[in-house]
Amino acid sequence: MEQQIRQINLEDGMPTVRQALARLQLEVRLARRQGVWVLKIIHGFGSTGNGGKIRVAVRRELPVLQRRGQIRFFIPGEKLTIFEEDTRRLLQICPAFRRDHDIDRHNNGITVVVLKDRKG
Repeated sequence: MEQQIRQINLEDGMPTVRQALARLQLEVRLARRQGVWVLKIIHGFGSTGNGGKIRVAVRRELPVLQRRGQIRFFIPGEKLTIFEEDTRRLLQICPAFRRDHDIDRHNNGITVVVLKDRKG
């Protein structure tokens, strides 16, 4: 049975921005091969709360991956709310995500990446 959701902590081990982006790209490739539908990326928001370097870099990289067709779409944690259309799309594609504790918490230290839908 394929795993629908995988969580990736890009902060783990205190990597440089370059290392975190390389890991993000690797994890997206692996997840796609393994049939994962959704990646929950933990990138933090910086110790001052003003936007950490990894967060900023990840959020710049995801539109590039989307244009290349490597991901379908992504949702910044602060927009992960049932009042946003992309979140409702996510919940249609992956109903199991309804149990995630970050929905409606406006957590800007995460980003959710949708890789595929139920059809593939």
